[in-house]
Amino acid sequence: MNGLGILQRMGELARGGQTFALATVVWRQGPSSSKQGSRAIITADGELDGWIGGACAEPVVIREAKQVMADGNARLLLLGSPDQFGGAVPEGMTVVPISCQSEGALEIYIEPVLPVPHLVIVGGSPMTRTLAELSGALGWRTDLHSPEDFTAGHAGERSMVVVATQGHGDEDTLERAVAMRPAYLGLVASSKRAEAVLGYLADRGVPKDQLDRVHAPAGLDLGRTTHEEMAVAILAQLVKLRASGDLGEVPAPRQEPRGKPRTGLQLAEAVDPVCGMTVMADAAGMPLEHDGITYYFCCAGCHRAFSENPAAYVRTRSFLT
Repeated sequence: MNGLGILQRMGELARGGQTFALATVVWRQGPSSSKQGSRAIITADGELDGWIGGACAEPVVIREAKQVMADGNARLLLLGSPDQFGGAVPEGMTVVPISCQSEGALEIYIEPVLPVPHLVIVGGSPMTRTLAELSGALGWRTDLHSPEDFTAGHAGERSMVVVATQGHGDEDTLERAVAMRPAYLGLVASSKRAEAVLGYLADRGVPKDQLDRVHAPAGLDLGRTTHEEMAVAILAQLVKLRASGDLGEVPAPRQEPRGKPRTGLQLAEAVDPVCGMTVMADAAGMPLEHDGITYYFCCAGCHRAFSENPAAYVRTRSFLT
């Protein structure tokens, strides 16, 4: 997968609210099998789609991509033998020693693509258009639907839904929205009107636990407000609930802990005792047990060299990171 295929796959993952990372080769030194401009997508479960290099580069990129997704910070990697670069490594780059037989080197930029909140607004009043504009300014994925066009496929468990039909089919629209089980469901109405709508749905057999999740009226209580201010009140409630983590499936904003460095995902790693390359300590590292200790390798060549003469490497290499 490359070119347009990568972009299409990114769109699919983004629309599905999935977290992933994009890795791009920005420089190469032959005879690496990669090319400048090569790209790959790494999903949260470590699957790689695309091409950024061979067996030496891929496990390193997957490991670093998981760290990028965990802490939300992009990073620039320099993959190769340290003596290839000397003291010429720019500040901020991460050098990852690899000792592939090709002796190539790569510079790879890995950036996180984190899911954004999905807001679905149903209605056609000036308030709904203002709310859509404000949420768009926050970078949220926002959809505005008329009551007639609002169907099951328009929202899911990670969505936030605001029903602002204002007397035009409130009951039917809210019943459809309740069935979608969104992370947030709000009804724009007065307290009296909201009570009547929820009572009608209860009489129709809509389960109480689902109706209890409806924010009615939607938004923070700011007293008497204009239509524009009502949009602000609703958005403020969504921001507050999202920041507190009360919306469940909706991705919460990432916050830097005060006075503490950001901590990344801790992954099991090992050092190949033959070449010294850092590898994943899992099945992909071709584990081999010797004298009660499990060793991991970057490639079949290192695995074979160790198995033929383990004593030559156990004495000279430290295998744990």
